[in-house]
Amino acid sequence: MAVAGQGCEDRGMPVPSTRSTLSTLSTQSSAPLKVAIAGIGAVGGVFAGWLGSRLPPGRIALSAWARGTTLQALRTHGLRLRQDDGSELAVPLHASDDPATLGPQDLVILAAKGPALPAMAAGVRALLGPQTTVLVAMNGVPWWFFDGLPGEAAGWSIEAVDPGGVIAAAIPTAHVLGCVVHLSSATPEPGVVARIRHNALVIGEPAGGRSDRVDALAALLGAAGFALTCSERIQRDIWFKLWGNMTMNPVSALTGVTCDRILDDPLVRGFCSAVMREAQAIGARIGCAIDQQPDDRHAITRGLGAFKTSMLQDLEAGRPLEIDGLVGAVREIGLRLGLATPNIDAMLGLVRLLAQGRGLYPVASVA
Repeated sequence: MAVAGQGCEDRGMPVPSTRSTLSTLSTQSSAPLKVAIAGIGAVGGVFAGWLGSRLPPGRIALSAWARGTTLQALRTHGLRLRQDDGSELAVPLHASDDPATLGPQDLVILAAKGPALPAMAAGVRALLGPQTTVLVAMNGVPWWFFDGLPGEAAGWSIEAVDPGGVIAAAIPTAHVLGCVVHLSSATPEPGVVARIRHNALVIGEPAGGRSDRVDALAALLGAAGFALTCSERIQRDIWFKLWGNMTMNPVSALTGVTCDRILDDPLVRGFCSAVMREAQAIGARIGCAIDQQPDDRHAITRGLGAFKTSMLQDLEAGRPLEIDGLVGAVREIGLRLGLATPNIDAMLGLVRLLAQGRGLYPVASVA
């Protein structure tokens, strides 16, 4: 088990040399590490709050790219971590709505929602220097997923998440580290992060193996209180998390109920299992095989209790839904592999229509 403060859990595989010329994020440097958060919502806020409050003074220079009411709140009060007893800890940081004014960073933590990323890509580019590492802490299939992944899909781009390749052009994969986030939190008001539960992260190189920068970043995040696992093949970890998210999120949005009620209904649970089996078949073709069965994953989800998924919360708040990264990309991959995905197709069509009816998904995206 990964332990907070101890860097990366070692999965017992050999550690190859660094796979890029990027900064190793050395903890021995005397200069503050320049860290920017792009997407300072519920997840990005936890990164900012813990890095800004739990590391030794002067260890990092923390900034955030924010807009609107969030920007105003950060400039007025800093980021506020709200504890369960109602007390708050203010974390100072430098916030701007113009990433060019923040300048090149040592580390960019990209924690935006998928629908926002194509429009943000040029701004993220302004944060990159020759040695900047971009930790992509987002849900769903990322634009770089097939870069470095061997097999028949090696090098594929994914139109559903990166239309026209604008993200790949702005954020080269050489800068990227993948990250799977296993925590939950909420933003009850702009600039406030609350109800933080769990602290696990899985990080890894897109090209596989281990590197110096993975180990150094794990040490930094571990010192801030995260429990780290270093993955030798981060795409498998992304696909495994997606395997559960791609059903619970859309179905909760469609039904308006918590996950326990979804799993209590045998018909709906059966539909979710059918979707998962299709995704499992796709994963087996691309080197991301899953040994569990859908019922095994349902048991884990049931253990989390009555909770609202992030997609249901976004729907209720009138925010764009992360449909493409969670479902559309999986369907696109299946089509390119020649695999039938009737249940994935049905779920995508239904949740897409729901979102379009609320103005939360572009009508032009129908295909």
